[in-house]
Amino acid sequence: MPVCAAAEIRSCRRARAPYRLAMQIVVTLDCVDTQAQSEFWLAALAPLEYRRAFDAPPYLSITGPASAPTLLLQKVPERKGGKNRMHLDLDFGTADLAAEVHRLERLGARQLSGELTEHGFRWVVLADPEGNEFCLFVPPSAE
Repeated sequence: MPVCAAAEIRSCRRARAPYRLAMQIVVTLDCVDTQAQSEFWLAALAPLEYRRAFDAPPYLSITGPASAPTLLLQKVPERKGGKNRMHLDLDFGTADLAAEVHRLERLGARQLSGELTEHGFRWVVLADPEGNEFCLFVPPSAE
């Protein structure tokens, strides 16, 4: 049964009861092979302490620290075709972009661009083993 958060807040205020709104961000990634993709993404996100949360076909979920988004891998029959309309931007907290690109390539990522810069940000576009694009970036403050 759907719940309206606004109605819940109003009723809590009237009753003067404490309330807390929680939000979780889940990024869903379509995959042909959820097991192989989970191995790649767990290794790629290791600096952020991600772990496997559940495996309930056709879904496999990996989560990180409480404030980090969950990555939900969803099994689909078809391979990716065309450019992603949404992608991950990853900052591992290091200024050594080349070393991180090399680490991800060893895990199976493919580099799609050279180093790009804009407004002090540096980034590289990569693809995971199934071709889903993501960016590895270094913000200006990491220099």
